[in-house]
Amino acid sequence: MVRVCLGLVFPVLFLAVSCKRAPEQPPASAAANTNQQVFQVRGVITAVKASQKELEIKHEAIPGYMPAMTMPFEVKDTNELTGLAAGEPISFRLTVTDTEGWIDQIRALGPATNVVSLPAGVRRVRDVEPLEVGEALPEYHFTNQFGAPLTASQFKGQALAITFLFTRCPFPTFCPKMANQFEETQQKLLTMAGSPTNWHLLTISFDPEFDNPSVLKAYAQSHQYVPEHWTFATGDLSEITAIGEQFGLAFWHDQTGSITHNLRTVVIDPEGRVQKIFQGGNWTSAELTAEVVKAAGKGSKP
Repeated sequence: MVRVCLGLVFPVLFLAVSCKRAPEQPPASAAANTNQQVFQVRGVITAVKASQKELEIKHEAIPGYMPAMTMPFEVKDTNELTGLAAGEPISFRLTVTDTEGWIDQIRALGPATNVVSLPAGVRRVRDVEPLEVGEALPEYHFTNQFGAPLTASQFKGQALAITFLFTRCPFPTFCPKMANQFEETQQKLLTMAGSPTNWHLLTISFDPEFDNPSVLKAYAQSHQYVPEHWTFATGDLSEITAIGEQFGLAFWHDQTGSITHNLRTVVIDPEGRVQKIFQGGNWTSAELTAEVVKAAGKGSKP
């Protein structure tokens, strides 16, 4: 009799515990990794940046994810950087979520070779000087997401925020982050109390061969853009290269189709003068919104 009772009590207790635990939510870290993707990749190291916990790699195309590029990747365990050198071919595991990306399981595949940081044939197509805060933005000509001509002077009287990207870049801390930050900035400016109306956002693609107006329009729509306040543009590489160089943007395409670039975001005041240059991608939408509001206060749309 005792054995029968014990046999009945144990499952009841087990079920009670199971029912109690069922409603618990997964940890935040697990939720954040719901869309996690993992890829095995090969490439060549172009720079080791131990102090920044980064490894800059010219990597092969990743089927189904992104084209060949040269870019820095976060390395969470800096011990993996020990002994690595520029020019060394490697394999590595790339992990990406909606907001993060990093590499690990780095393996050397052979001896280092010479690496040329800028490929031969990179052209300087327009003689421009770097712009500093307070200096005027020269005239530039582009094509917008509707296929219509666009000039920099059209934004006179408005606070103008400019950033650069290409739509095929999926890496969460690069081009997608620039687009998402602009989307957040647009929403803040449209909804904040007492927000100015004389402002505009301009996203310029440096991949005009792929990013034609129809591609840009679809990309813009995926970020809920409001055309009256946010324009997507591309154009002749001579114009795009020149305006980028004035703010320290570097990008190029090599013979293999690999795209290399850094990040720049700029705020121009209503008089057409540089107010702020954000280097890299660590600025926030709140910081950009504050700069745009500050710039807009210097003038009003005619």
